[in-house]
Amino acid sequence: MSILPQIIFVLVLAVAGYILYKRVSFLRRNIFLGKGETRNDQADQRWKTMFLVAFGQKKMFKNFIPAILHLLIYVAFVIINLEVLEFIIDGLTGSHRIFAPVLGTTYGVAMNIFEFLAIAVLVSCIAFLIRRNVMKVERFTKPELKGWPAMDANLILVIEIILMLAILTMNATDQLLAARGVEKYTLLNGLFFSSMLQPLFMGMGDGALVFIERFAWWFHIIGILAFAVYVTYSKHLHIFLAFPNTWYSNLKPKGEMKNMPEVTNEVNMMLGIATEGGTDPPAEIGRFGAKDINDLSWVNVMNAYSCTECGRCTAECPANLTGKKLSPRKIMMDVRDRAEEVGKSLDTGGPGLEDGKSLLGDYITKEEINACTTCNACVEACPVNIDPLSIILQLRRYVAMEESGTPAQWNAMFQNMETSFSPWKFSPSDRFNWADQVKNEEMK
Repeated sequence: MSILPQIIFVLVLAVAGYILYKRVSFLRRNIFLGKGETRNDQADQRWKTMFLVAFGQKKMFKNFIPAILHLLIYVAFVIINLEVLEFIIDGLTGSHRIFAPVLGTTYGVAMNIFEFLAIAVLVSCIAFLIRRNVMKVERFTKPELKGWPAMDANLILVIEIILMLAILTMNATDQLLAARGVEKYTLLNGLFFSSMLQPLFMGMGDGALVFIERFAWWFHIIGILAFAVYVTYSKHLHIFLAFPNTWYSNLKPKGEMKNMPEVTNEVNMMLGIATEGGTDPPAEIGRFGAKDINDLSWVNVMNAYSCTECGRCTAECPANLTGKKLSPRKIMMDVRDRAEEVGKSLDTGGPGLEDGKSLLGDYITKEEINACTTCNACVEACPVNIDPLSIILQLRRYVAMEESGTPAQWNAMFQNMETSFSPWKFSPSDRFNWADQVKNEEMK
């Protein structure tokens, strides 16, 4: 028996594994371009959040129909990939359906379940293509989705459809060959869905059927490996990153804004108090807020790579709904694009972060971040607990504290807060004069 197919399979597997390793290393380096941040507290709550939000897709069900469709694809992705294990073993050993003799009739039941899920994926992907390209759901038509992002979303749906058709074609021809008694092919107890395709191949000879079955097998396994690599370049990276992203969610109350350790250290230095992390003040004063991705935390950058580009955040944003330029989805896409740009520059020996560009200004404008009302609607809407508001606040703090570039009305408010402890310019002792005035009016 020729071992050439096994040799080819090992080479394909090795090439895919190498490319995947290089890409994952690239992504990991890019994520850790962000500043260090520790989020290991409340481990029990973090596991619970990950199980409910990432694994259980809890937040998806705010919109029932797309949630069900997405759930079918998700369940199929998890379960059908169990069959990939058999593909890999068959590819390495030269066997065919190696689990069939071991599992007996259970194997046929499992294959029927896989085929049902394959049909579910087909239906769901077609429905999603219709939603995007025919119904044109509003959140899929925003400016930031023009070009590659829109093509990426459609491309992945088409790829999934083709891969599912390959499975059904393989099973249909496989069972025809088994029914004819061709060696190596195992007759199962009826595969319901693929049997509907068998009339298409009935008139073919054994050689043609073997060719189609083998082509579908190779197409599917190479497609799966290519899909795994492609996902790391796509918004569909959330398939994997949703789990760590939800584990490292911000568990603090939604309205609580994080203090700036740089400010705390500055005040401590002025008072002669030991700064955080040691007894001596830092040699260099930290930047206030964020100008580029290295000023954000690594969690912020991971959030960007976890973004599904679904647009639920933008659809709920009151600033965007009233015609402002702010789109929380675009904020996350811009962070990811900047991280990719810096990473590629570093890999080619380029200047990296010293390329004369920055996240603020070259990617995200002041007009966008100034439009944010800090309402947390985007954070609440995100199905994988991404936090665009954290990034917006850090960029806005940089503008206010490093550039003094906030609007004049804001500067007046800041000054009043500093001197009068309120946004309005009157003495704190006069704060309740309005109440006395109302009381006097009522007594008249």
